[in-house]
Amino acid sequence: MKKIIGLLLSLFIIISLVGCSSEKQGIVETITIEENNGTGEYAGKSIILHTNDIHGGFIETGDVDGGLEGYAAIAAAKKHFENLDATVILVDDGDFSQGSIYVSLNHGAAATDLMDQCGYDIVGLGNHEFDYGVDSLRSNFEGKRFKVICSNVYKGDDTLFDSEVIAKVGDLKIGFFGLLTPETQTKVSLNYVQDLTFTEGQDLYDVAQKEADLLHSEADLVICLSHLGVDASSEKHKSEDVYANTTGIDFIIDGHSHTIMEAGSNGEPIQSTGTKAQYIGVIVIDNKTKTIESNFLYGLNDIEADIPVLDSAQNYMKEIDEKYSSIFANTNFILNGVKEDVRSKETNLADLITDAMLWGILKDGSIDVEDENIVVVTNGGGIRASIAEGGISMKDINNVLPFGNTLSVSYCTGAELLEALEASTYAVPDPLGGFPQVAGIEFVVDSSIAYDAGEEYPNSTYCGPNSINRVTVQSINGNPFDENAKYAIVTNNFCASGGDTYYALKKAYDEGKGFDTGIALDEVVVDYISNALDGKIGEQYAESQGRITIK
Repeated sequence: MKKIIGLLLSLFIIISLVGCSSEKQGIVETITIEENNGTGEYAGKSIILHTNDIHGGFIETGDVDGGLEGYAAIAAAKKHFENLDATVILVDDGDFSQGSIYVSLNHGAAATDLMDQCGYDIVGLGNHEFDYGVDSLRSNFEGKRFKVICSNVYKGDDTLFDSEVIAKVGDLKIGFFGLLTPETQTKVSLNYVQDLTFTEGQDLYDVAQKEADLLHSEADLVICLSHLGVDASSEKHKSEDVYANTTGIDFIIDGHSHTIMEAGSNGEPIQSTGTKAQYIGVIVIDNKTKTIESNFLYGLNDIEADIPVLDSAQNYMKEIDEKYSSIFANTNFILNGVKEDVRSKETNLADLITDAMLWGILKDGSIDVEDENIVVVTNGGGIRASIAEGGISMKDINNVLPFGNTLSVSYCTGAELLEALEASTYAVPDPLGGFPQVAGIEFVVDSSIAYDAGEEYPNSTYCGPNSINRVTVQSINGNPFDENAKYAIVTNNFCASGGDTYYALKKAYDEGKGFDTGIALDEVVVDYISNALDGKIGEQYAESQGRITIK
């Protein structure tokens, strides 16, 4: 009897080892999607419905951001195409965990709960999924029915999540793999990603090619969930770059740049839906020929909401609205937080925020340089929304500053400050998340001069400057600028840790020349508006104040 048990145990171990070996040899996990056998308009078709960059919101009309109702529209769109007898595969391309108070306060949990209710099948990752750390992200995925994939983010020798998956509809097999922008390592607080590796450049192309080859060995079509975008500042890491440097990718579902497109700039099979559920993407596949027939964008503004998902979304919103919607201040004009503007030029909202940061640090009283040597430099990409004319609530401020960043200080020489400004304006006049919004300083950027790019900063996709040839500092708090002087650079903890282009601030901070106050940035802004401005946004913020000149 013992011998039989021993033989069975040995056989079990051998079978287990063979299974592990087979996985390493390229056997891809398959999920089965029940085929729709109706006779309607899309009979015999599989439709991939895709979303990207929902950012916890829904564009109801024009540029007016709504709440989580977008998920109710997405669920309704899925049922719409199923009612036309399509077999629907619902996928998302990332950046669902941040962007409005409705998801930032719960670190993205509301988004993943609603996605599960919508019936998502496959989900890729965006850079903002890492805003609250990997542990928080994994917790949000626990118990969810959708499959999470990402092929180019590693912890040690293994990918952080599974690299790929095959969706099987009858005899049709569609392979999916995911790519996340390597910019994530400079767009997320370093503490959250310092033990992760993000492939970039040629290595990114190699990963994509490996995935395309693997999936084509088992699937009929290969789809890339590409949170890469097509912004000029993402050069070498754009979805178009991946397509140009690989073979075998049949279609790219793109995100990150919030672009609305049904094809790439050179006609590449790349589609992206914008942001905040402006559209849902549709890819139509013939089940018999196993080919992509068409792709298009489907508007969600007028679609009738799915009631169960809508009820869940509104329950999340109601709880937050009751706590954060009371009015504490007023403005007689729009405070401009439009993405393209805060990332390429000075705006009145940016002036308000940086003034609040300067006021907050002076109030804190921790700086050991003279007041005239204190300046504020913060990244425009950290400003996520505008504030409309009228009453201002805590919800408005949290929508503008949703990351939970804290007020930090790096002590730098004038030369280091100049390096930070030169690096963070390298893309001007094109938008860049690192674009410096400032207080206590006036400077000029000459965009007609090419950026003199040097070596890439450590753990970054950005290059430091070989020379300072675009930026000229005109004054610091009305005084002459001195490259050898010691300045206190007030910023947020993301920039102080080297986020975006701010390695110069990180270097000083890491050398012990800096500190974090622990004061939340949104609280500083509320405090400034409530106390320093007595709850009234005055005429000094009707327009931007001329701190930055772009030539």
